[in-house]
Amino acid sequence: MRPAIGLVLAVVLSSCTWVHMAPGASAVKVVTGPPAGCQNRGEVEVSVKDSVAFYDRNALRVQEELETLARNEAPGLGANTVQPLAPPKEGSQRYAAWKCR
Repeated sequence: MRPAIGLVLAVVLSSCTWVHMAPGASAVKVVTGPPAGCQNRGEVEVSVKDSVAFYDRNALRVQEELETLARNEAPGLGANTVQPLAPPKEGSQRYAAWKCR
């Protein structure tokens, strides 16, 4: 009975969004390549849990949460645009932060 409860808990937790958008982060754009005419404001590395116990979380959900975390960090760098520098790996991802007009 206990393994079944653990499995149900892992499935429920994997569908939850653990990361919420911070104030000001909704105005931050996400681009796929370096934007033209923008000033580089640095880089951020963000991470989330990509597995719970022995259950791997949904890769799309993990990627969405990483993007939200990067957007949350951008205003603190004076940036309004973020660009992923590589695909997510083991729940971590690096982003370039840009200040665009």
